[in-house]
Amino acid sequence: MSTIQVEIVSAEGAIFSGQAELVIAPAKLGEVGITPRHAPLLTDLRPGEVRLQMPGDADQLFFYVTGGILEVQPHLVTVLADTALHAEQLDENAAMEARKEAEEAMKGATGKEDIEKAQEQLVEAAARYRAAQKLRGKR
Repeated sequence: MSTIQVEIVSAEGAIFSGQAELVIAPAKLGEVGITPRHAPLLTDLRPGEVRLQMPGDADQLFFYVTGGILEVQPHLVTVLADTALHAEQLDENAAMEARKEAEEAMKGATGKEDIEKAQEQLVEAAARYRAAQKLRGKR
């Protein structure tokens, strides 16, 4: 099967560079699946997991992104992530604690800006927790 070059980068640096048969990413309007020779695409990413189907086997690589931009060219997929982590770097307990803190911030928010910021934190924390559970096989 043919492959597509995938680059995952964040402000901290390069996270992954290599070939994949399929890329699944959390676009703002829903998950997108990218295969070789996909039509060009530029979209925002929401917090969630990026999955790469590796060539020649059933293995997948998992990454967690807090948001960013997905750029697709026929032979290259670039994930420009705000923050990106390898699956093994996710800490389920820390994600649960961040989710609880975000829920508390949501309860205490009064102004429109405070509410919007708390909602963003809650969405990111909930996505991180779901990803940690899924990537640890607890779903």
